Amino acid sequence: MWREEKNRLQITFRFRDFAEAFAFMTEVAAAAEKLNHHPDWHNAWNTVDIQLTTHSAGNIVTDKDRELAAAIDAIYEKYGE
Repeated sequence: MWREEKNRLQITFRFRDFAEAFAFMTEVAAAAEKLNHHPDWHNAWNTVDIQLTTHSAGNIVTDKDRELAAAIDAIYEKYGE
């Protein structure tokens, strides 16, 4: 579940292994490009931490972040974890 802290939407996703986490990130990257809004993220083996904020709006959470978060959630649903 996304949480809003320090002017960011944040979440951690877990996967079966590194390959699945990387596949998820690849799909998220394509969605981010389509929306022209890109996450700050970190991957360690089967875990992907994502933070969303709109830098051009002064590093606050905007509708762009919520739209990308919804797209990310839809992608994650495919992985069934």
